[in-house]
Amino acid sequence: MEAIRRSSFYRNFGTYVFLIVLSILVLFPMVIAISQSFMTNQEVNRWPPKIIPTQPTLESYHRVLTQQDLRLDLWLRNSLIAATGYTLAVLVLCAPAAYAFARLRFPGNRILFGFLLVTIMIPGQVTLIPNFLLMRDLGWLDTFQALIVPGAANVFGVFLLRQFFMQIPTELEEAAVLDGASYFGRFRHVILPLSTNALTALAIFVFLGHYNDLFWPIIVTSSLETRTLPVGLSILNQSYAGQYRPMILAGAVLTTLPILIVYIIFQRRIIKGVMMTGMAGR
Repeated sequence: MEAIRRSSFYRNFGTYVFLIVLSILVLFPMVIAISQSFMTNQEVNRWPPKIIPTQPTLESYHRVLTQQDLRLDLWLRNSLIAATGYTLAVLVLCAPAAYAFARLRFPGNRILFGFLLVTIMIPGQVTLIPNFLLMRDLGWLDTFQALIVPGAANVFGVFLLRQFFMQIPTELEEAAVLDGASYFGRFRHVILPLSTNALTALAIFVFLGHYNDLFWPIIVTSSLETRTLPVGLSILNQSYAGQYRPMILAGAVLTTLPILIVYIIFQRRIIKGVMMTGMAGR
């Protein structure tokens, strides 16, 4: 028994070493950012740089939260509203579309789905100007509608949910048909309750992607009241990069906290949802 355990350990030793090294590479920049956010500006600029602050201070966090030209609380609220609204819109639009592609048999089903997948390869810069002009014509510039509506018909979301729906046994829906359930009834009472992991995984991916988006919000927003956190961080970086670097790091740490909290809470559902949606063989 002991020999089996040793052989198993030696076989997995390389994997353990690789995971440890990878974890260090991923976590080291975060540790440095958190540590230097508690340093003074003079200590951050010393050479050689220090990892642990000699005299930890909260001055950077105080300045970030009280600076007149910085509104992290407002930008955080805007980011949460925009990301939450966008996530709900994606789920509402993508779930029925994915069910239609997974269960309904109509002429051109596979061809239409193939065309949708092709659109994933189109760079966002190609549709940037048409989307901007559409927002301008609708009068949505510098509003939450411009942050939420464009891109809500998410092709990746349709693909992810379709793969999961195709794994659900059709016998469950056939039993619902015998009870007189319509397509919508089957979708609502059979498919959705069995798809919570996939829906949660998609919601987290979409939420984090939209929460961290800088390119689109910086184009369609122009006032302080509608800025989001990534845009606010870019303003913070431009304004204080050469003056007070710990302040920039403190802002980055504060804006990362909501994402870490979301991931810690939903990490099991994310992993389970990805594993289950990736097992489809059709």
